[in-house]
Amino acid sequence: MRRYLPELVALPLLPFLVAQGKYTRRVTPRLPEAGGPLEGVCGAIHKGTPLTLLTIGESPVAGVGVDNHNEAITGQLAQSMADALHRPVTWRACGRNGVTVREALDTFITTIPHAPVDVVLVAFGVNDTTAFRAVSQWRRDLQDVLDEIERRCQPGLVLLSGVPPLRHFPALPQPLRWVMGLKADVLDAAARELADAREGVRYVPLALDTDDRSMMASDGYHPSAKGCTAWAATLAEAVMKSHGRDVTAR
Repeated sequence: MRRYLPELVALPLLPFLVAQGKYTRRVTPRLPEAGGPLEGVCGAIHKGTPLTLLTIGESPVAGVGVDNHNEAITGQLAQSMADALHRPVTWRACGRNGVTVREALDTFITTIPHAPVDVVLVAFGVNDTTAFRAVSQWRRDLQDVLDEIERRCQPGLVLLSGVPPLRHFPALPQPLRWVMGLKADVLDAAARELADAREGVRYVPLALDTDDRSMMASDGYHPSAKGCTAWAATLAEAVMKSHGRDVTAR
């Protein structure tokens, strides 16, 4: 029953929610994707064979909300890993603004080269939430993405980031924020269950302190550079706690 709660709540509010959605899209600033290179190296001062990091996802991976990928989640996670593991980390960002999981799989994920990767970050959920994607379809799409990553990257570790908590996004008015928050929670729970059932995949909740407006970009919808720093720290901690030894041993 809980998985259908967002739809049940949204149905009587649908005309108002649609109007709020249109208004929000009209007044929310449209920020560009990050400029600069989509790949790089962090921690070059450290010795040893570089670890490899690949990030796959929607707008935060594309760097919306920051100026360049060193400030975005990819560069910041690479730097956090390099600092924690005392190893160089080569990174590559593979993201696109506005895509659902299925759209990403049908477009750019299947173009990722076949090559081993130490750590892969998968970060989706906002666009599947706003599209009110069925939980069963969301789960199948995520499963297909993880299968494709396994085939192409033979990853040492996959970090599956939690669905962003839309109930706390300042750009969304009420009750739209509340309804989208319910939907995000349901998709997030499905993502956690999927990760728990797969070897080598670790779910990591995305818990930004959105009460601190400096954590969010000017649009109130995407993480700022400071927000990405906090997010990266949580992800790097997950690498160290769950699979740090396995990653460094590759």
